[in-house]
Amino acid sequence: MRLSRAEYKEIAKWTEHLRPTRQCMKMLKERFPNHSQSTLLSIFSLEYQKRTKRTISRHHAPDVIESHYQRYLSEAKAHPTAPVLLELANEVDLSPALMARIILDRFLQDLEGGMSSKTVLNSMLKEPSLIPDQTLANNVYQCTINDCCYGPLVDCIKHAIGQEHEVLLCDKLKERNLSFLDENQLRAMGYDKTPDIILEVPIAVEGHTVHWIESKASFGDDHSHRTYLNEQFWSYWNRFGPGLVIYWYGFIGELDCQRDRGILLKDCFPTDIVTLCHAAQKD
Repeated sequence: MRLSRAEYKEIAKWTEHLRPTRQCMKMLKERFPNHSQSTLLSIFSLEYQKRTKRTISRHHAPDVIESHYQRYLSEAKAHPTAPVLLELANEVDLSPALMARIILDRFLQDLEGGMSSKTVLNSMLKEPSLIPDQTLANNVYQCTINDCCYGPLVDCIKHAIGQEHEVLLCDKLKERNLSFLDENQLRAMGYDKTPDIILEVPIAVEGHTVHWIESKASFGDDHSHRTYLNEQFWSYWNRFGPGLVIYWYGFIGELDCQRDRGILLKDCFPTDIVTLCHAAQKD
């Protein structure tokens, strides 16, 4: 889905006061029914991460951590079955999964008599049943499953979705009988920084030559696309020539302005592919 920058800003503006919960995602879908759930979730996630980066430092101040922790202990004691951490996270506008990490880290400091082990902390966040305090384990679990932007569950889902779209891309290429090398094959050949696909024989899409394809299971906004250009796409262009980026959940239309320089944007697998064989037949 290709959105104008104005359309994107309208959605982004509406997300400013939403929390990263499933209920908020339902509200977002009701407000923008013509956009897919996946596109809206991707846009919200991008905007919420920007908001979190601006505010996270204040939640890591020692006095604030201690305040959050003591409040959790007090309320969890008074209401042991209530989703205390989830409610506290929503109240102070912090990702539930990040709140769970802060409180669990503080709990482990008491338990271990000093700095907690990052390995232990991460393993407990992934598997809350390992947490020796049952009430805290329940609260961490509630935060994890109710957060749609951060946490081990979201990381796992994002990784799976990314893999799914890479497989989809490979399947589409095979359907067209296009010969290619995937990321794993390229790394085995010694390449360190590679796109998802290198075409062994270039193709043309909408009159533009394509040597490589990058799959992004996300929405392409100004910030993420600029970052990808600087850290990935231009280096691919320098090494392999012009290429195609597929933002499966859409992008801001105005960003597709580098076609003449060799980077084409699409929101789906292209249907109007011209191969070398077709071009030769036409000639």
